[in-house]
Amino acid sequence: MVVTILNIVIAGLLMGGIYALIAMGLSLQYGVARVLNISHGEFIMLGAFITWVLFTSIGLNPFISLVVSGPILFGIGFLVYRTLFTSLRNKAPNQGAFEGSSMLATFGLLFIIQNIALAIWGGDMRAYSFLNFGIKFAGTVFAANRLAALVLAIVVGLGFYIFLARTRIGKAIRAAAQDPPVAALMGVNINLVLALCFGLGAFMAGFAGLLVSMCYPIYGTMGLEYTIIALIVVVLGGLGSIPGSFIGGFVLGLVGAIVSSFQPALAMAAYYVLFMVLLIVKPTGIMGK
Repeated sequence: MVVTILNIVIAGLLMGGIYALIAMGLSLQYGVARVLNISHGEFIMLGAFITWVLFTSIGLNPFISLVVSGPILFGIGFLVYRTLFTSLRNKAPNQGAFEGSSMLATFGLLFIIQNIALAIWGGDMRAYSFLNFGIKFAGTVFAANRLAALVLAIVVGLGFYIFLARTRIGKAIRAAAQDPPVAALMGVNINLVLALCFGLGAFMAGFAGLLVSMCYPIYGTMGLEYTIIALIVVVLGGLGSIPGSFIGGFVLGLVGAIVSSFQPALAMAAYYVLFMVLLIVKPTGIMGK
C-alpha cells in the first residue's frame, strides 16, 4: 500500500513538472501583457517539432536544441506582440476591450500556426528515443527521460522566478504588471517590456515542448490540449502568479496520477471537474489576489 501511494506521488510529480513549465509561460503572458493566449499550446507544439526535427535529422541532443528553438520562438512571440497586440492595445478604448480583442486574435493565431504545422509535418504522430531506459526507485522503474524532464522543469522554473525577482529586467516586468502608467513614469518602456514578456512566454512554451517531445508522441494538433491544461493550472495557481503556476502544475499532476491509477481515460475529465469547482469555490486560485 505504501509503495503504491509512493509510486502515484512520484508519477504525479513527474507529470506535474511538465505542467508547471507549460503554465508559467502563459501566466507571464496574461499576468503582465494581459493577453490570454489561446495559441499557447501551438508554441509548445512548435518547440516539440523543432526538437524532433533536429534530433532525427542531425542527431542534435534535445537539451542543446533549445539554443535553436528558444530564440526562434522568442523572436516569433516578440514580433507578434510588437505588431499585432501593440496595435490592438493602442486602438482599444479600455483594458477590457483589449483583453477581449487580443483573446479573439489568439484564436486566429492558433489556427494559423496549427495549419502551417500540418502542412509541413502532416497529422501523423512523431516520436524519438532519448534517455529511453529505466531507473529503479522505491521498488518501481521510472523512465529516465521523465526524471530528466522533472529535474529540468524544477531548475528552469526556479531560475525563471529568480530572474523575475532579482534582475533589473525582472523588476521592470513586475512593475509593468502591477501598475503600467506608474511604471512608465519611472522610465520603464512599457511596450518593450510587454513584448519581452510575450516573447519569454513563447520561449518557456518552447522549452516545455522540448520536454514533452522527450516523453510523449507529438502531432500537429496537440496544442489545444496543452493550452487547456495550461489554463487550468494558471487558474489553479492564481492568475498572473508565477509561483502559483509552478505549484498548480504539481497539484494538477498529482490529481492526474491519482485518477489515472484508477481509470486513465478519466484524467482529463478530472482536470475539467477541478477547474469548474475551483471557479466556484476559489476563483482567485492558490496564490491569486
